[in-house]
Amino acid sequence: MAQSLTRLKETPSQTAGPYVHIGLTPNICEISGVYPEDLGTRMVDDKTKGERITVKMRVFDGTGSVIKDALIEIWQADADGLYNSPSEPRGKADPNFTGWGRQASDSETGVFTFETIKPGRVPFPDGRPQAPHISLWIVARGINLGLQTRMYFGDEEKANAEDPVLTRLEHQSRVPTLVAPRDGDTYTFDIHLQGEKETVFFDV
Repeated sequence: MAQSLTRLKETPSQTAGPYVHIGLTPNICEISGVYPEDLGTRMVDDKTKGERITVKMRVFDGTGSVIKDALIEIWQADADGLYNSPSEPRGKADPNFTGWGRQASDSETGVFTFETIKPGRVPFPDGRPQAPHISLWIVARGINLGLQTRMYFGDEEKANAEDPVLTRLEHQSRVPTLVAPRDGDTYTFDIHLQGEKETVFFDV
């Protein structure tokens, strides 16, 4: 008779969130001595070129409730539209700008706050200019494969209207789910995982 090996059961997917935080943002989890500060916390310094902005984000579940234990990574070009990457063929990006950030949500409010700069326009593979945007990777409990999406800027109406990615969305009524309104120097972007306001996610 086969023995029941309950101790070898698959780890529940609901535990993905805490494991992600422990590995990627140990200081948030009160694990000190790994890094002076968590990687991705600081994107700019006093020499970074470009317009300084603050981006505030929240992630909502299908019931409309804010998820308070998610994690987001962002990638973006510098003010001149260049990526801080060895595979960037168009020139050298601003050495004082990381182009990459990582934040865990605030455990009380669920808000992510990134201090960054407004990115320049980068070319689509066919050469057409894309609207300024920030690329996002989102993980949380129950999300074992990170979700990919973009944030566009609400004060870039002309650029957004001709963006090669936004214009090819099958349902143009969903474009607003990728656009963050501006208030002063702050952009606010709400990400909905499911439901009527579900954000457009990309299969990258």
